[in-house]
Parts: sequence; structure tokens; C-alpha cells
Amino acid sequence: MKRMLLFLFSVLALNGTYAQNFSEVEQFLLNNQKQLGDDQALMIYKGGKVIYQKTLGDFKPNIQAPIGESSQWLTAALVMILVQEGKISLDDNVGKYLPIFPKWMKGYITIRHCLSHTDGIEPDKQGAGKMFQRNSFTTLEDEVNHYAEKRAIVNNPGVWFQYNQIGTNIVGRVLEVVTKKKFDRLIQEKLLRPMNLRFTTFSNYTSAISPFDGAKSTATEYTNFMSMLLNKGMFNGKQILTEASVAEIMKIQTGNALNKFTPPFMNGYSYGLGTWVEEEGKVVSAVSQNAPFAWIDYCKGYTCILLTKKERDPLKRELYDQLKTLVDAQISGGCK
Repeated sequence: MKRMLLFLFSVLALNGTYAQNFSEVEQFLLNNQKQLGDDQALMIYKGGKVIYQKTLGDFKPNIQAPIGESSQWLTAALVMILVQEGKISLDDNVGKYLPIFPKWMKGYITIRHCLSHTDGIEPDKQGAGKMFQRNSFTTLEDEVNHYAEKRAIVNNPGVWFQYNQIGTNIVGRVLEVVTKKKFDRLIQEKLLRPMNLRFTTFSNYTSAISPFDGAKSTATEYTNFMSMLLNKGMFNGKQILTEASVAEIMKIQTGNALNKFTPPFMNGYSYGLGTWVEEEGKVVSAVSQNAPFAWIDYCKGYTCILLTKKERDPLKRELYDQLKTLVDAQISGGCK
């Protein structure tokens, strides 16, 4: 009986420690609820399990919500799956698959250029309150054909880094042509279904699918996806991506490209394939001023996501930095 009581006391003490340790994180969410949104779900994963989660308002970790530009991590993973299968190479020219690009003298842009935002295609004009202006395209094919026909090459691929939706969506169309499947169906078959991500989808019934920012997911499922990236491509005993594929996604891909446009929220970060790279690769993130806060800390060995029920208004970088600092303070470990 004494042993049982001691065990129960130990469990309660452990749970209490987590609650106490992350009390400052919880207070941060409450203090900034007006800016972050009334309905939030925060989830932290480490050591094969979720070690902390907190919800506010009318929201739960298993409720689906838009994930905005964090969609690019999913798209990059799908690309690497097709690379692993030998169907494409990152250094293939898009003109190999999309004849309209050579027709308009853009066929030499590579898949790597597109995923790293160094494709050199004229971007949208950044409008007040809306970073990326998109026309009302009905299909991904229509959108990508528009970029080929109507947008100029403003510099050679690889020379400028310009963050926008163009390159990622071009790659999405390449994958459709290679596999003869629509992007949303393809990513379901190759990535989402094998990982049992049943509430994650790119399907859109009102406009073109966007591999750049069109996904919806849940805090639980996106945490599972990030855990796969943290664990060298392994999820529930299944190798989704090779270790080399994960490393390629996280590797800085921009080289000596001139920073022509980085959103102010992300100033100072480098870029991989569909991911921001912080702290010389020790931390990678899928964050932006109006997307979820989602990051992987390879030194401390954890993932974190703060997802809101609705797309929020643009935020200041300081909020992300403050949250990460508070979480880091309670996570043991680090790089040697």
C-alpha cells in the first residue's frame, strides 16, 4: 500500500512539475490572447511523447484549422518522397515537365530554385495588410501557366531570394504532371495517409489548391508530422523520409543569393527547402506573421506548435521570440 501511494505521489508530482514549469508559457498565452487569437492550441513534443499541451477558448488539439505558410513543410516532404522514388530530382529543370515554361524562356528554373524561393520570377506586389496577392485561379494549372506567360524573369535563378508563393506552387504543378494526379490526392496517398493524418488536407472547393499556404491541419497531426522530421524521417516504426531527405530539407539552400525580399517577421533567418533555418540549422521553423508558430529544436530535441482556430492578423516577431524563449527555459538538453 505504501509503495502504491508513493508511486501515485510521484506521478502527481511529475504532472505538477510540468504544469508548474510551463506556467509562464500559459501566462504568456493568456496575456497575448487578444493578439494571438481567442482560440489557441499549444503542443510540445519531446522524447517520443507530448510533454505539455494547453488550449484556450473554443479550440482543441484535434480541431482542424488553416496552417497557412506552414503548408510548405508538407509540400517539401512530398517532393522528397518523389525524389526517393526516383521520379524527380531537385535539380531537374521545370521545363522538363511543364512545356509552357521553355516556351516563355523560363524552362531552366529548377525544382530546387522553386522550393528555396530563388526562382527569379517577378513576384506579386506586396500590398498593405496582405503579403501575397493572388488572382482568382480555379486550378493550380491555371495559376502556374499564368506565372509562365505573364510574369517576367527579373533575375537569373539562384541570384535573388524572394519569398513568395510562386515557386512552391510551380513545384506542386510539376508533381501533378509527373504523377498524373491532383496535388491534394497525391499528398494524401504519399504522405498524409501513411502517417494517419486524417484531418490534414489541401483540398479546396472554391479556388486553386495552394501547396504554398493552402493546407488545414490540427495541432496533434502537425505535431506528429514534426516528430517525423525530428526523428530522422521515422514515424511509428515506419520510415517516411530517409535521413538524407530530412537533412536536405533542413540544409540552407540559398547560398550567396541576395536577399531581395524576406518578410520582416523572418529577418535574419536563412532558408532551406520550404523551411526557415535558424541558429545555423539548430532550429528550423514553419512560422510567419499570420501562420502558426511551429518549430523544431534539434539541439534540445523537441517540437512545438501554437495553432489558432482562425488565421490571425499579422503579428510582430517579438511574440514568437518570447514564446520560444519561455519554452526553451523549461526544456533540458542542448548541443554539445
